[in-house]
Amino acid sequence: MQRTVAVVGGGISGLTACYHLARSPNAPKIILLEGSGRLGGWLHSTRTEDGAVFEHGPRGIRPAGTVGKNTLLMISELGLDADVLPVPGDHPASKNRYLYVSGALHRLPSGIGGVLRTVPPFTRPLLWSGLRELAAPRGTQPDETIHSFVSRRFGKELADIAIDSLCRGVFAGDCRALSMRSCFPALFEAEQRRRSVILGMALGGGKGPALDSALSRRAHDERWSQWSLRGGMETLPEALQDFLRRRGVEMHCHAQLRHLERTAAECWQVGGSRITLEDGSVRADHVISAIPARALAVLLPGWAEPLAQELRSIEAVSVGVVNLQYNGATLPITGFGHLVPSFEDSSLLGIVYDSVAFPEQNGSRGPSVRLTVMLGGAWFEQGFGDPDTVPQAVLLSRAKEAVRAHLGIVAEPSRTIVKVLKACIPQYTLGHWQRTDTMRRYLEQEGLPLSLIGASYQGVSVNDCIYSAKLAVTRLLDQAC
Repeated sequence: MQRTVAVVGGGISGLTACYHLARSPNAPKIILLEGSGRLGGWLHSTRTEDGAVFEHGPRGIRPAGTVGKNTLLMISELGLDADVLPVPGDHPASKNRYLYVSGALHRLPSGIGGVLRTVPPFTRPLLWSGLRELAAPRGTQPDETIHSFVSRRFGKELADIAIDSLCRGVFAGDCRALSMRSCFPALFEAEQRRRSVILGMALGGGKGPALDSALSRRAHDERWSQWSLRGGMETLPEALQDFLRRRGVEMHCHAQLRHLERTAAECWQVGGSRITLEDGSVRADHVISAIPARALAVLLPGWAEPLAQELRSIEAVSVGVVNLQYNGATLPITGFGHLVPSFEDSSLLGIVYDSVAFPEQNGSRGPSVRLTVMLGGAWFEQGFGDPDTVPQAVLLSRAKEAVRAHLGIVAEPSRTIVKVLKACIPQYTLGHWQRTDTMRRYLEQEGLPLSLIGASYQGVSVNDCIYSAKLAVTRLLDQAC
């Protein structure tokens, strides 16, 4: 008898899980349940009539490492090679990244010259931070905040300025609360393995699985820093949907889940008032949850409270995303964009120069500047109040003011789009590794037919979500054999 797997959540993690289930030799019956009216999750692009593309979530993907190669392999399998827009290593968006400190833009040091001399906003050459790191003793704590780790190994100035900004750009979070072990596991493990982060990363930690593809070889040869897709990042979930439709996967949007209960037959039952099935529920032999941890917690029965308690402890922050286009304008600098440290302006995370990295998405109305202003994150409530009620006009005004002050563009934008991404980035705070380990052991001990994937657990990037979904499906299929 054919098994049934229900995948809850139709973002990139859930779609990827369905993809690998559907590709397996003895594919189970697959049912995808999504609560909203669209699939794709945070991969959401607006395409205008003149060909411009605006990203409301992730706008570029890094090709490096095992997870990066894995995503490029899937892109090739889906036939999207010709849609890839690469940013090669010699491109200004690869070479130039900026910080906004003390009311001015500062290019981050790169190359030997930048390391050997003092480059503002730093007060001495970064070489000294590197020498300090090589001499620093190995940490003794099982976990540590990112700020504490970098201060201990590289010095407080680097932590206060560069790492503070980096964490705001990647996690929209506070480096004084985020976990080094969970947010940057490769760096944490490098220190544990070699005593030094620099030595550990230079010497490597062994080869990962072979995930080679023509795209990944090209990315390596051309030193891509990132890539996107011609029609926007939403092209990826759209291609996955097309593949799943052809494979007969049942996909239901507006499937509002109410509870998740174990039946006497050792299956889970997923009940939902809006699922258009005969009995109003779905029976499944296994459930893959790709929804946020806190959303899953409210669906669990009372007897699973130990699991629900751990899930509730994983918080997420909201981000205001303001897309702006200025026809006929020019930037004073070229690069990927700039980040803003929390001591400079806590509610403004940074500005991405989309038209520099991906000019192919500017549209046909002539020269223009496309920008994305990122607002809030861990400081959203402090700066703007409740994400559910903040007026879009407030976020738009704040974004335009930042563009005027930071980039000198005083004209009114020709196009604006404002989105509030509520609870979009999970925060891996101190001890996150213990929480995920406790959940894994609970699922094993109770023998529950439930897999946890998505950004809440093992990495917040698109690459991480795609890779963790693939691993979870591989484990599930191995168990079934």
